[in-house]
Amino acid sequence: MSKALDFLTEALRRLPGVGPKSAQRMAFHLLQYDREGAAELSRALYQAVDTVHHCAKCNTFSDTTVCDLCMDESRDTALLCVVETPADQLMIEQTLTYKGLYFVLMGRLSPLDGIGPKDLHLDKLVTRATDGAVQEVVLATNFTNEGEATAHYISEMLKARGMKVSRLARGVPVGGELEYVDAGTIARAMLDRRST
Repeated sequence: MSKALDFLTEALRRLPGVGPKSAQRMAFHLLQYDREGAAELSRALYQAVDTVHHCAKCNTFSDTTVCDLCMDESRDTALLCVVETPADQLMIEQTLTYKGLYFVLMGRLSPLDGIGPKDLHLDKLVTRATDGAVQEVVLATNFTNEGEATAHYISEMLKARGMKVSRLARGVPVGGELEYVDAGTIARAMLDRRST
């Protein structure tokens, strides 16, 4: 095969969940059936890499210095939700239940992967959380071992500075039947139960 095709295939393998065969199929498809789409994809990637940066306040992706959510005066500045990724932020936004501001870590503590506190922009988080407007920090990291460790680390760090810190609740999923839910989830739901 051509070097250019090999290069394209290797580039596509960088995408999560894309192995060598899938990358090769994508490359063949783009070149054989959708050259216009391939050119559009190339332009979109180039533009995004060139213009998308981190918001100066919340650290999410933005093509302006401060993102639209941080600039939105209708948001509740007393609430700051900490999430791992922009995808997590988007999911919370789609619930239409949270009207506060965000801070996006762009990862989670993972010593095995060499990701420590300095890699998560925690100094920037502390500055944002202690700006005088924030009254409560909601930790919405994932319920993985790394997410739990990250939430615990941030919680201790902010509580030491006198901040009110809460954690996203967890439990049995809506529509879930207890028979099919794992024991750990049921145990956590029982521990985190609330009065009705």
